[in-house]
Order: sequence, then C-alpha cells, then structure tokens
Amino acid sequence: MLSSASLATHWPYPRWIAHRGAGKLAPENTLSAFRLGASHGYRMFECDVKLSADGVPFLMHDATLSRTTNGDGTGGEYPWNTLAQLDAGSWHSRAFAGEPLPSFENIVRFCLRNGYFLNIEIKATPGAEEHTGQVVAQHAARLWQAQQARQDIPLAPPLLTSFNTESLSGAQTGAAELPCGLLLDTLWKGWLETALSLNCVAIVCNHTLWDTASVTQAQNAGLRTLSYTVNDEGSAQRLIDLGTDGIITDRVDVFSPV
Repeated sequence: MLSSASLATHWPYPRWIAHRGAGKLAPENTLSAFRLGASHGYRMFECDVKLSADGVPFLMHDATLSRTTNGDGTGGEYPWNTLAQLDAGSWHSRAFAGEPLPSFENIVRFCLRNGYFLNIEIKATPGAEEHTGQVVAQHAARLWQAQQARQDIPLAPPLLTSFNTESLSGAQTGAAELPCGLLLDTLWKGWLETALSLNCVAIVCNHTLWDTASVTQAQNAGLRTLSYTVNDEGSAQRLIDLGTDGIITDRVDVFSPV
C-alpha cells in the first residue's frame, strides 16, 4: 500500500470525484449510484460511512433514516440486519425502488475489483465520533491490504476525511498508514495547524473558501487542496486555475472526468 508520506509528493487520485456515488442522478450512497457514476467515466467516488449499533460500517449521510430510506429513527441505533432490509431507493425514484443500503465492505470490494479510488467521509452518529473513525479506518486498511496481497501494482489507499477532529484522531489510531483530510465549511482559526497536528495530507473545503491566499497556505504546508460540492463550470474552472487537486461534484453528467 502506498504510504501517506509518499502521497505528499505523488498524488495518485483523479481530479474529478463523484459525490455520494453519482451526485443526485441516483439514490446517494448506494451501489446503483456508484455504478451510474462509473458509467459516466468516474474513477473516484466520495461516500459517507457510519456504524450500525452492532459495529458494522455502512453508507449513509444523515444521522436519521427518514430522508433516504423507508425507516425512521437514528440509523446508528439499529443492528445491521435491520438496516439491510430497508429500501434506500424509492425516495429517489421508482426506478430505484428496493435499492438496499450498502455495507461499507460491499462498496469497497466493488471499488477494488474495478480499480476505483475512494474518498470516505467518516459521518459518525453523534457521540460515537472517535470510535467510528477508528473502526472505519481499521476496516478500510484490512480490505485494502488484503487486495494488495493479491496483486503486484501498489494500490492507492482510500482517503479518509471528516469535519470532526475526533473522528480523524480515531482514524489515526485505527490505521495511521491511511491518508486523512480535514473537511472545512469555514476557515476557522487554527484550521491549518489542526490539519497538520492530525497528520492530514489534504484539506477538503467548501469550494468558495479557496482563493490564492488559502491555496498557497495549504500548499506551502505540504497539503493537497480539494473542494466540495462543485456543480457549475465557472466554479470548476476557477479551482483548476488556482491549481487545486480535487473537485467533488454532483454533476457527473456534465463534467467529463477524463
């Protein structure tokens, strides 16, 4: 597996990253979304991962189930065998009725077998931030190492990101060899120092926060610069002109990743 140190000089990830699989074209954080994003030529995917009550990592953005499944309550309070029975597609459209919530392991295996890259946002149930970071990182490292043992070409590891510093600290405890990135919705005081203290290799922030000054700050500190969620051509071109490294988008049907 490529080390975090080597990623500082050699960045193996594509510039274009499909948000939650295929943005809004398919039910987010599902296998169908990943397949649809891949059909548009995307080779890197962002997704949200949290833990079930019995410790199984699975894909979901919200703390609660109601927006993207036919369930109610907090997702992290249910065991995986209950969550696996939910319909995570009907809310989007009839075409995806019956789409299940995917386990993290199934998504990882899909990506590994197809040579895709993964950006895992650690989206912990409130109160379980550090533990979720640790467990997700451990699962990711185990799966990537097992795949690496079966082939000769080094695989780029998943990029673990979070807005929550406790989750990133947990990820470092769980698998220090995996690269991490700090997610930001504002450039709060000490953001750069915090990212460095957590051994991050990247900053992933709201695309409007990047300008010449902030990009220079991050790059001078040896950090890569990624943006979310970029859905118009003007914003995308501005970020490319600034020399940033990654663009997370919903518009997999508009932006060609080639």
